Amino acid sequence: MSSRLINIPNLLTLLRILLVPVFVMAVLYGYMDAALIIFVIASITDAFDGLIARLFHQKSVIGSYLDPVADKTLIIAVYLCLAVTDIIPVWLTVIVISRDIIILAGFMIVFFIAKERITEVKPSIISKITTFLQLTSVFFVLLNKGAIHHYLLYLLISTAVFTVSSGLDYIRKGFKLVEI
Repeated sequence: MSSRLINIPNLLTLLRILLVPVFVMAVLYGYMDAALIIFVIASITDAFDGLIARLFHQKSVIGSYLDPVADKTLIIAVYLCLAVTDIIPVWLTVIVISRDIIILAGFMIVFFIAKERITEVKPSIISKITTFLQLTSVFFVLLNKGAIHHYLLYLLISTAVFTVSSGLDYIRKGFKLVEI
């Protein structure tokens, strides 16, 4: 792992963080096309920062902390903003944000109890699918300008199911780590 602070993956991660307030402002002022473009750019940085880090051996300690912060900041801000403006269902936002809060609280508890047993935190396949569905749901909601058609409702329900399943998977793994 590199100790370099400034590299392309970290710059992409920082860009994602900086795009969050720009997205929020675009939504709050009703610039939905701009919000969609900003969201797509932020989502692309999420895909490419890790890919570039792996392919070009630019993984860094700061990046390993910064990337999840950027991901959670984006997801929480986007869902909260879209729920407050009645663009995405509140029930889905509650599920998405609750999962992230539970994961964060659980990680802190596990870290203090079993830090010597935590070697590396890697997202599971269900977590990766969840993130993909969460981002895809936002993309299609923005693309449809908030109109929830029946096919989109199925996507939102699938997102909720995977979000809950992923949260339960993290809880299960957390309990395994603290078992004595």
